[in-house]
Amino acid sequence: MPLPGPLKNLFGGGRGEPSNGPAGSQPGRPPVFSRGGNESVTTRPSRGLEEFFSYIRDQSGLTILDLGGATQQNVSFITNLGHRLYSEDFLRILHETFGESNAEEEQSNAGRIEYFLRQALDYPENHFDGVLVWDVLEYLSPALLNAVIDRMHKIVRPKSYMLAFFHSDDKQDTVPFYTFRIQETNTLQVGQRGARRPAQLFNNRSLEKLFNKYESVKFFLTRERLREVIVKV
Repeated sequence: MPLPGPLKNLFGGGRGEPSNGPAGSQPGRPPVFSRGGNESVTTRPSRGLEEFFSYIRDQSGLTILDLGGATQQNVSFITNLGHRLYSEDFLRILHETFGESNAEEEQSNAGRIEYFLRQALDYPENHFDGVLVWDVLEYLSPALLNAVIDRMHKIVRPKSYMLAFFHSDDKQDTVPFYTFRIQETNTLQVGQRGARRPAQLFNNRSLEKLFNKYESVKFFLTRERLREVIVKV
């Protein structure tokens, strides 16, 4: 019997290659929301990533969700720690569902919101032990964002952690488009491929309000003017 959509992106919990073949974008698909050609990559420490891995460091067999799309580097790093990784190309699904404009009226349509949730976050309750959210949430208009936050609260187990990034300058019209690859438990490779327009930007207070159903929110500010946010479910 064929696997439902999200399960096709499961990578095994053992050591070695992913169980479903090589990771990466589907053939022929351009990078979603890309605005440039070559990627400018920097390697830097990440307090948020270190905090995330401190939670799972002494455990094995956990189930982690990565919303940045499958990259071989992240797949190998997580599975080599003995965990299972589910990968969703969240921004590609967003673009395919609502178009590239981030228009609030499009992302407020109840039918499209429900369709998007089925495509991107169709998992059982309490399924995940952690989520690598990265920076995808700031491209969601309020109605869609609230629906996504509610859905993640259901599919992540209590006392688990989520790592999310938000740009710290809330007056920007466009923000850099980043990709995130895990180098070590406290180190990220951050690739910049141009800029894109966010649906909304956040300060610390608005982020605390956004995650008010969650147990706690902790902030770290980076040199890229990103807030690394650790959310405890």
